[in-house]
Amino acid sequence: MVEPGKAIKVKLLFFGPLAESMGQREVEVALELGTTAQQLIERFDLSGHLDSGLRVAIDGQIVTTMDSPLTDSSEVALLPPVSGG
Repeated sequence: MVEPGKAIKVKLLFFGPLAESMGQREVEVALELGTTAQQLIERFDLSGHLDSGLRVAIDGQIVTTMDSPLTDSSEVALLPPVSGG
């Protein structure tokens, strides 16, 4: 059961072109307890990037589903697709 109004703090990390477009590499965000990675991405209007290969890592682990609630002090890294030649 989630306590209404209880807040957690997570760190959002941006890499590559995403860091450039956001104008920063990391931001600390206060969220309501129970917020998922998907909701966090929607809050920053980054859902479109998921379709273009953006990967999400929570606390160092690449996730395939983003509907689990984040925990206090989680680190959410947004990793752009790697391009090479």
